[in-house]
Amino acid sequence: MRTIEIRTPAKEAFVDLTAEVVRLVAASGIADGLCVVFVPHTTAAVTINENADPDVKSDILMALRKAVPDSLPYEHAEGNSPAHVKASLVGSSVAVIVSGGRLQLGTWQGICFCEFDGPRARKAWVQIL
Repeated sequence: MRTIEIRTPAKEAFVDLTAEVVRLVAASGIADGLCVVFVPHTTAAVTINENADPDVKSDILMALRKAVPDSLPYEHAEGNSPAHVKASLVGSSVAVIVSGGRLQLGTWQGICFCEFDGPRARKAWVQIL
């Protein structure tokens, strides 16, 4: 297992992990298998989506803000309940096929860490099987 250290820049942000995960897969020497990226945080997530147009990331964050508004009568005392809900909706892990020593992502796809309660020092764990 490898750890990617992440410093998130804002309360909500997408941080591209693709290049680092590609590097870890190449360094592993595994030709065919599976790469799992897992986020061990309850107010952050990981997703695979378009990585070419930054407006897609902004649109996803905007849609999540509308779906999970800060103004609901949450009971969690820390004040970050919307971040917990968003993290649950997006998910804590992704899996990508490794073939020929390379991640099998689609042309426009990238792996993004999703911050919902930053800025913070975060991490993602990568396991290549």
